[in-house]
Amino acid sequence: MRRLLGLAVAAFLVTTGATTGQARAGLAEAGITILSFADLAGWAEDDHAAAFEVFRETCTHLDDGQWRPICTFATAYGGPARTFFELFFRPVLIEDGIDGFFTAYYEPQLWGAQFRTPRFDYPVYRLPPEAAESGTWLTRREIETTGVLADRDLEIAWVDDPVALQFMQIQGSGRIRLMDGTTIRLGYAGSNGQPYRSLGGELVRRGIYDKHQVSEAVIGSWVRRNPAAGRGLLQHNSSYVFFRELDDLPAHRGPRGAMNRSITAQRTLAVDPEFTPLGAPVWLEKRGSLPFNRLMVAQDTGSRIKGAQRADIFIGTGDDAGRRAGRISDPGRMVVLLPIQRAYALDPEG
Repeated sequence: MRRLLGLAVAAFLVTTGATTGQARAGLAEAGITILSFADLAGWAEDDHAAAFEVFRETCTHLDDGQWRPICTFATAYGGPARTFFELFFRPVLIEDGIDGFFTAYYEPQLWGAQFRTPRFDYPVYRLPPEAAESGTWLTRREIETTGVLADRDLEIAWVDDPVALQFMQIQGSGRIRLMDGTTIRLGYAGSNGQPYRSLGGELVRRGIYDKHQVSEAVIGSWVRRNPAAGRGLLQHNSSYVFFRELDDLPAHRGPRGAMNRSITAQRTLAVDPEFTPLGAPVWLEKRGSLPFNRLMVAQDTGSRIKGAQRADIFIGTGDDAGRRAGRISDPGRMVVLLPIQRAYALDPEG
């Protein structure tokens, strides 16, 4: 069984897009410490069953001959979830010399229409072929001022808030609620390849607000009060994200993450796959104003999530989730749960 689990993790890294080459590139310079479950603060008090359901659902979609036996066992397992994790995994602390830092993300929900109206005046675009074919394409300012995407049937919908639209682009997924009560689910389709620049950071740089004052609501209010300058602020962020419709995603499910599976509020982490394999259980100890200790699953990635102790917590859907996500910017540590053989292969002296 120990050898089988080690082979399973190697296959797991390949099938999820976090190749073994990528993993080695990050892990080669990392510090590896094998811990015991007694070293995890609050481990006994967590709802392991909730994390197990997320882990099991993700695992069943990894169609690989070497990983399939452990996934099959997880699917059929009917005992205590805590026992499952303690029996087949070891906690591994992976460090790259940078302190743990955790932020959060959410799935925005915007009001919109399928046709342009005086209220709904801001288009949500599909990925144009020239952007798909080019690593770096036009900037946000060029896209919006040249009309290069207009009259090409690329509009998925129209929304009423340019700030909310840009935050949906930053999150990479969202929902558009139409006036008839139906909803369009959106997923990331691609980008223009231009660098991301923070709107809040730019307002702070200009001396308009202090760092602790900035939020999506504050930015939106400032843009509405200063239409011309607000347009320029929004175009300060050169990055532009395009979407695709997700017709097969039920309303009660979360958006799709990097593994192309629905992610789960409070149990999904976006991680750097050079250090943390996608699909692995991760024990998170978040400190700060609202501390918690929780078993989560690495189901997503993000362009700004880089490092062994860096992660983004998926909070949920809608404005309230957005407000809560915006308040999370905290220290802590994350510990990856790896199958036993893989854990000891990383640290033979552990």
